[in-house]
Amino acid sequence: MREILPTLSEWYAARIPFGLATVVAVSRSAPRDPGAAMAVGPGDEVVGSVSGGCVEGAVFELAQEVVESGEARLETFGYSNEDAFAVGLTCGGEITLLVRPVTQETDPGFAAVAQSVAEGRPVTVATVTDGPATIGATLAVWPDEVSGTLGPTGLDVAVTADARGELALGATGLRHYGPHGERREDTVTVFLHSFAPPPRMLVFGAIDYAAAVARIGSFLGYRVTVCDARPVFATPKRFPDAVEVVVDWPHRYLRGTDTDERTVICVLTHDPKFDVPLLEEALHRPAAYIGAMGSRRTHDDRLRRLLDAGLTESELSRLRSPVGLDLGARTPEEVAVSVAAEIVALRWGGSGAPLTATGGAIHPST
Repeated sequence: MREILPTLSEWYAARIPFGLATVVAVSRSAPRDPGAAMAVGPGDEVVGSVSGGCVEGAVFELAQEVVESGEARLETFGYSNEDAFAVGLTCGGEITLLVRPVTQETDPGFAAVAQSVAEGRPVTVATVTDGPATIGATLAVWPDEVSGTLGPTGLDVAVTADARGELALGATGLRHYGPHGERREDTVTVFLHSFAPPPRMLVFGAIDYAAAVARIGSFLGYRVTVCDARPVFATPKRFPDAVEVVVDWPHRYLRGTDTDERTVICVLTHDPKFDVPLLEEALHRPAAYIGAMGSRRTHDDRLRRLLDAGLTESELSRLRSPVGLDLGARTPEEVAVSVAAEIVALRWGGSGAPLTATGGAIHPST
């Protein structure tokens, strides 16, 4: 959804109705996660994707129908063994989509949500997907304000509380309520879509490998910062894919910046005077991934220094070093792919093994 919002905002500002299909639930080996979206706008223009191509044709028609009727629809697509020509997912998974019309009249808060996402301000959009409440009704929830309504006041209150909780976690998914917000699972289903600010990637060491890592980090959706104590190397021109380039001692910069459970820290300095105090700081704070570049000899020396600095074996177990997966990478770009592969594998619990050597679902349930 985040990627197609600029186009949707243009249609919305021009008062052009469009049909918006959003993945609200998946099972088994579904190709896209909840929150993935596709829209059909003026001149049958299509942006986004909900299945990687399997059901987009059917969704295109549904989007046109909801714009014409003005009524949202909930549709589920799965694999059909009985009818080889049925519209469904060839991967064997199942996705449930909410397809709804969007206009300035049906969704007056859309522009404010899109602006918040563009500016990196957190917001959760709650949308009714099933039950006696109006299907497609939306409620936008920020940390300090609310816009829109799902119907009964009690439902709005309960959903607002849950939406702020999901926003703090950056989580997206379905919640169930009674008709007036009661905590039960038999009446109203609401999809909570959290737009948390992009996760951060902190790259330390202004070297050619850092430029490649910053490039692939930006491609993966991270807000990239490059930091190095040497002003001659740490320049925006050398790192055009970084949101910011900081000239400071790495450990001092990290000590003064925020990290959370989604933050990725890549230490590419492989110089003890930089990386030992930096890793000592990094391993004491929240982060999704902490990786350090260097040879095995450098790694062993680094571990000894960190143990001498008082870090425990448990803290050191968080360190991914030498950084990256074993791809045989040599060039900076190949090493960046290796690092990115390890980050993705750690995030989703992947093994890093070739898919030809594994069994089961390719896209496991998240």
